[in-house]
Amino acid sequence: MPVKVYKPTSAGRRNASVLDFSHLTKGKRPEKSLTERIKKTGGRNAHGHITSRFRGGGARKLYRKVDFRRQKDGVPATVKALEYDPNRTADIALLFYADGEKRYILAPKGLKVGDKVMSGEKCEPDVGNCMPLDTIPLGLQVHNVELQPGKGGQIARSAGNSCTLMARDGDYATLVLPSGETRKVLRRCRATIGEIGNSDWQNVRIGKAGRKRHMGRRPHNRGTSMNPVAHPMGGGEGRTGGGRHPVSPTGKLAKGGKTRRGKARSNQFILRRRSPGKHVAVGSGS
Repeated sequence: MPVKVYKPTSAGRRNASVLDFSHLTKGKRPEKSLTERIKKTGGRNAHGHITSRFRGGGARKLYRKVDFRRQKDGVPATVKALEYDPNRTADIALLFYADGEKRYILAPKGLKVGDKVMSGEKCEPDVGNCMPLDTIPLGLQVHNVELQPGKGGQIARSAGNSCTLMARDGDYATLVLPSGETRKVLRRCRATIGEIGNSDWQNVRIGKAGRKRHMGRRPHNRGTSMNPVAHPMGGGEGRTGGGRHPVSPTGKLAKGGKTRRGKARSNQFILRRRSPGKHVAVGSGS
């Protein structure tokens, strides 16, 4: 899907770009039976305290109920529409099953209106079909991968992402995740064949602050611009660098600091960790 750039008729339009949505079904409104209203929280918890900063406002959205489990085995489905979903970076596909049921799924790259998809152990490893890792040929790209059988896909669900099925040994399959991490997953867990579509999403430039507000994002303040009572990096006469490695308001390292529990039970399933990136704080580990 190409990115559209408009003529610079204003300062905000000059540096902005949008997706042209040419591959989506034109004029298709969301399926009413598969949507529900979202109540906005503004980043506040049940006590009214802000737990996620810089959130609030934004355009009103309908939530699309996406089927991440794909447990309707042996029933063929036809792709009736490809739709935009404001709640995620990936597009979604509306399926009409042979028994009359309708469901949304994440739309993989290459899936078109009129294609047939299916889930189960005995279906073909075609794009959009959902199968256990035990029956997927090695080397294929998969997405919407389960971590626990029957819980629904949790890995590789955003635009352009996919995992690579590398090997099978005993009860586990080995996957290379989008981050570069190599991980073992139970062979009974399900995954969908193919790569998530809409990879051009990462090339869109927002262009102006107002467009970010429409997405529900409020202005982001630097820690060094605050008072010391509000942030560990605040205070000082004039502009400062903060005097330490970048941290969150609660003092946790913001770049490269470890946030994972050292005794996490899932550590045994990680064969190789992802690379830490170029902004790792000195002394925080890799």
